[in-house]
Amino acid sequence: MSDENIVFVGSKPVMNYVLAVVTQLNKKETDNVVIKARGRAISRAVDVAEIVRNKFVVDVNVQKISTSTETITRDDNSSANVSAIEITLAR
Repeated sequence: MSDENIVFVGSKPVMNYVLAVVTQLNKKETDNVVIKARGRAISRAVDVAEIVRNKFVVDVNVQKISTSTETITRDDNSSANVSAIEITLAR
């Protein structure tokens, strides 16, 4: 899978990410898209996947959901564990 098929969810409005996912799915050579998020954006990523699946592209399904914990380094050189999720949508 190329990096083009990955949508990173952050703090923008949900519909911005929905548009990005739908755009990727409408490309002829794309059969799946991965939605990635960390921390507080996880719930927004789930919302994106459900809105795409139920409202915009009805022939797409959740192929895989994986969760993990990533260690990030803060500005003061301390480390913190952050939850992460990857949701794969496929036709």
